Amino acid sequence: MQRLIRIGTRESQLAVWQATEVKEQLAKQGFLAGLVPIKSEGDIDLCTPLYQMGVQGVFTRSLDTAILNNKIDIAVHSMKDVPIQLARGIVQSAVLKRASHKDILVHTRNTAFLDDVKSVAHIATSSVRRRSQWLNRYPHHIIENIRGNVNTRLQKLANSNWQGAIFAAAGLERIQLRPENSIDLNWMLPAPAQGAIMLVCREDDFFCREASATINDLSTALCTAIERDFLKKLMGGCSTPISALAEIKNNTVHFEGNILSLDGKEKVSVNLSTAIQLSESFGIKAAEELLNSGGDKIAETIRNAAK
Repeated sequence: MQRLIRIGTRESQLAVWQATEVKEQLAKQGFLAGLVPIKSEGDIDLCTPLYQMGVQGVFTRSLDTAILNNKIDIAVHSMKDVPIQLARGIVQSAVLKRASHKDILVHTRNTAFLDDVKSVAHIATSSVRRRSQWLNRYPHHIIENIRGNVNTRLQKLANSNWQGAIFAAAGLERIQLRPENSIDLNWMLPAPAQGAIMLVCREDDFFCREASATINDLSTALCTAIERDFLKKLMGGCSTPISALAEIKNNTVHFEGNILSLDGKEKVSVNLSTAIQLSESFGIKAAEELLNSGGDKIAETIRNAAK
């Protein structure tokens, strides 16, 4: 009798879409799978800003618990939400091919304020990274906290007097909710692993590890590993203003990363390239270069603020 792979997922429209995509990809490889909905702390508390919740793992802990308690076999996550250090007994089993890595601004159909760095506008996001990068570019803007799944945030924006809110392009595009009144923020560097979907399972579940491996995208896995190594070396997590993007072009890995102060006033960046065959520890190397270029002072300030 064929084993049924139980795929755990949060209950939001986007999370269910991602889990369904995994289910369908596994089916193409001959594996039988079904979805098991699990509530997460991040879905229950929609008021507290993420940066006040000790955000690392806030969207993954409930699914981790379900895996370890053998209620599900595989959990599907937006990779940027997954803590650098996985729970003991859980391993990364696959990364799907990356969608758009970009952030977008959903605006209220008037974007004149974007052309004037001295303008005053209200922009919504709960992300420390987006907040810092936005204030670095628009120091006079006011950042509003916004929580909830993408549907909830779109509705909150529609009901507000804000000028816009920042979203991950991949999230809205996957469920066909990207509004016409949105623009790519090409200048904004994404969160490490943004746009990628990660699968995790129990370390000793070799059946699910082998099944997951059949849908693993090697290029995305390499790039996201570099980005997450960069984040780890900089002591960062989901709630730190650290950004990273690795891309492969013509057998060369191009990497860009930065760290900003919480108020956006200070910023240190790094740009590096290397051949794919030399890319082991590339994220760590990039982090060390950034730290030696002044990023260490920003990182220390952030650590002190968190105490």
